[in-house]
Amino acid sequence: MTDASSAPRWPGSVALVLASSTGGVGQHIRSIARGLTEAGASVLVCGPAATQDQFDFTGAGARFTPVEIPASPTPADARAVTALRRALADTPVDVVHAHGLRAGLVAVLARPAAPLVVTWHNAVLAGGLRGGLSRLAERIVARNVRVALGASADLVDRAAALGAADARLAPVAAPALPAPRRRRAAVRAEFGVGADRPLILSVGRLHPQKRYDILVDAAARWRARQPAPLVVIAGSGPAYLQLAARISAARAPVTLLGHRTDVADLLAGADLAVVTSDWEARQLFAQEALGAGVPLVATAVGGLPELVGDAAVLVPAGDVDAVDAAVRDLLDDETRRAELGRRGAARAATWPTEADTTRALVDLYAELTPEHSTGTR
Repeated sequence: MTDASSAPRWPGSVALVLASSTGGVGQHIRSIARGLTEAGASVLVCGPAATQDQFDFTGAGARFTPVEIPASPTPADARAVTALRRALADTPVDVVHAHGLRAGLVAVLARPAAPLVVTWHNAVLAGGLRGGLSRLAERIVARNVRVALGASADLVDRAAALGAADARLAPVAAPALPAPRRRRAAVRAEFGVGADRPLILSVGRLHPQKRYDILVDAAARWRARQPAPLVVIAGSGPAYLQLAARISAARAPVTLLGHRTDVADLLAGADLAVVTSDWEARQLFAQEALGAGVPLVATAVGGLPELVGDAAVLVPAGDVDAVDAAVRDLLDDETRRAELGRRGAARAATWPTEADTTRALVDLYAELTPEHSTGTR
C-alpha cells in the first residue's frame, strides 16, 4: 500500500464524468475522488443526480454538478452534452476524465478544452442496432481522446485497435470493504440458513450481461441436494422481473435481495461466491470475495482470469453444466474450499490498492499538465 507521507501531490483540477451507475463505476469514482482530493487536487464530479444520492461524492471531498447521462443512448444525450459543456465552462478544469463509454461519448461531444482521458470499464456485448451504435461510439471515443485507459488488457487492446493514439492499462482497485458488523451465524439466520446448509452468494447489477439466468438454472438442480444450498443475489437492475419469474418457474432456491450495503456481512456468512457474467474486467465482487477469503467460481472471461489466477475455479461463460459441476465439487470438498479461500486472500494482497490507483492517476494527470508540478507531502 502506498505510504501517504510519500504520496505525490497534484495541485490541478479534474472533472470526473460518469453515466448512470449503481455499482462498481460509481464506487470507483468515489474512491478516486477522495484520493485525488487528498493529493491536493480540486475534483468536480459530473453525472446523474441519482449517483450523487447513492455514492455521496461530495462526502469524499468533491464538488458535484448534475449531468443526466443515462445508461443507454436516448435523445436526451444532446441535453447531457450541453449540460456538461456548461458545467465545464462554469468550472474550468485542467483534465477531464470520463468513465465508461456512455460518459466518454458525451465528454467527446462536449469538446472540452482540457485533455480528455476515458477509462473503458466494459466491453460492448450487445448485437443489433444497439450494438452497432455502441461500436460506432467506441470508435468516436477512441479516436478523440488524449489517453484511453482500460480496466483490463483486452479493453486496452480494443481501444488501440479502434484508433486510440495512447492506450494504457489502468486496473481498477476495489474499495476496501469494512469489517463485518455481524457474526456469521447472525447473517445466516437472516436467511433461515443453519450451520449445515450451504449459502451461495453473488453480488452485482441485475443486468443480462451478468447471466444470473445461468445461476438460477444451476440452482434449480441443487434442490435435490441434502441440504439444498440457498443462493442469494444482492443487486438491483433492469433484469429483476425476468429473474424473479425464472426463479418462480424453476422453483429454484434463489432469493433476490435487492441493493445491499452490507456486502462484507454477506461474505462473512457465505460458503461460496459465484460470478456467471458473459464478460467482466476487474469485477468488484470477485475482488471482494477473494479479499474476504471466500472460495469463488467465476467465468473465464475478459480480465477475470488475469485477476484471479489459480485462486478461483474458472468455467466457460454461458455453461450451466460447468457452473453446476464446479459448485457441486466445491460443496463436496471442504478442504478444497479452504485452500481456495487461502489462495484468494493471498492473491488479493498482490493487487493494486486504492492508494496505488490514485498515484497512477496523479502521475498521468501531471504528465498531461506539465504546468503543474508534483511533489511530496
